[in-house]
Amino acid sequence: MVAMTGSRWREFLLERPRTAQLATVKANGAPHVAPVWIDIDDDGKVIFNTGAKTQKGKAIRRDRRVCLCIDDDEPPFSFVVVEGTAEFTDDPDELLRSATRIAGRYMGADKAEEYGRRNGVPGELLVRVTPTRVIAHADVAN
Repeated sequence: MVAMTGSRWREFLLERPRTAQLATVKANGAPHVAPVWIDIDDDGKVIFNTGAKTQKGKAIRRDRRVCLCIDDDEPPFSFVVVEGTAEFTDDPDELLRSATRIAGRYMGADKAEEYGRRNGVPGELLVRVTPTRVIAHADVAN
């Protein structure tokens, strides 16, 4: 197992689209984990969109502490865990821009605008996670 240092963990997140598992805490204190599509913005923050009324959206508005786990499920296996603080906006221009950017990563450039228009709408949030702690390892099985 090799620690991913410096910018290597960000490179891992960007080298191909991988679904992140977002962990939040429900109002009753129970954990909640859900998949999200992610990207990294120009400031180095991990970004994703979610519905304001979803469990994720409600949890983030109540408690901005989040954790994301992104892994490579192919041998020799790698993973990145990002603990951080979330900030969010429902600004229509930012929502559309981020939803289109993220969709391009996961669905391809030819479908980016279509999915951006579908996901960057009122009722959605753009979430930016500022990492406070990162645990990242490559070649776990070696």
